Amino acid sequence: MKKLFLLIVLAFLFASCFQHNEQTPTNTHIFVDDYNDTVLAPIHPQRIVSVSPGITEILFALGANDLLVGRTDFCLYPPEVSAIESIGGISNLNIEKIISLKPDLVLSGSMVQEKTVQHLVSLGIPMACVVEKPHFNDLYQNICRIGQLVDRQAEADSLNAHLQQRLSSVLDSLGVSEVAEQDRPSIYYVVGFGKGGNYTAGGNTFINDIIRMAGGRNVAENITGWNFSLEALLDADPDYIMIRQEDAEKFCRMPPYNKLRAVRQKHVIAIESGLIDLQVPRNIEGIIFIAEAISNKN
Repeated sequence: MKKLFLLIVLAFLFASCFQHNEQTPTNTHIFVDDYNDTVLAPIHPQRIVSVSPGITEILFALGANDLLVGRTDFCLYPPEVSAIESIGGISNLNIEKIISLKPDLVLSGSMVQEKTVQHLVSLGIPMACVVEKPHFNDLYQNICRIGQLVDRQAEADSLNAHLQQRLSSVLDSLGVSEVAEQDRPSIYYVVGFGKGGNYTAGGNTFINDIIRMAGGRNVAENITGWNFSLEALLDADPDYIMIRQEDAEKFCRMPPYNKLRAVRQKHVIAIESGLIDLQVPRNIEGIIFIAEAISNKN
């Protein structure tokens, strides 16, 4: 009886080990992504498709761009990314194209449709989602997580240290950390304007953190989300308007925005959208750009 019991136990242990090895091959690791999905990802991926402009930028910053075999039409930075094959837009991905590229890992952000994720997973293609998060410092966490996924952990640590050192050095030289709360100029970031409605970055966005880190105070810091009324903007009459470069001239000409004090005093910060619209290493340059603009006008 004891022998029979021992044989049953050994058989159970053998079966458990076999199942574990079958679920977690030696060349893979378990990664829990930002949607709490468990992904069996390759330890050393060789063929990556990125479905997120932000992730694509981070891959280049980590020196992992040699692993990229596919990217979306919206992955435009750095310019060298144009040499990588496109797999379409974010909401209308070309699944057949992705499959033809034979990726061993697909990385995505928050805008990919659930059915697309399920389709790729059903085909046995590991797909991990690392999404933009509401605070600026989450950028460093995302860099580390992507570094883990693409076997660039040391590069991720080095990149984060470099970004933090550069930011601290420049802001210290501008005296940003010494600005008292009551002395912070008010800033309104124009995301949308005109007949389509007025939109900006609320207090629960990493852009709000960027404005504060640059020494400003976000006019919309007390709202959640992106909607902002024209009446509230006119009433706030901010010290500075921050807007994408391509929209600045039109905004400054259009009534009633042209009546804002910041427009009349030429306190308009026209910024390259890529510096702050995505949660990427270039955010550091965005913070510095805003801080220097404020410092030069004061």
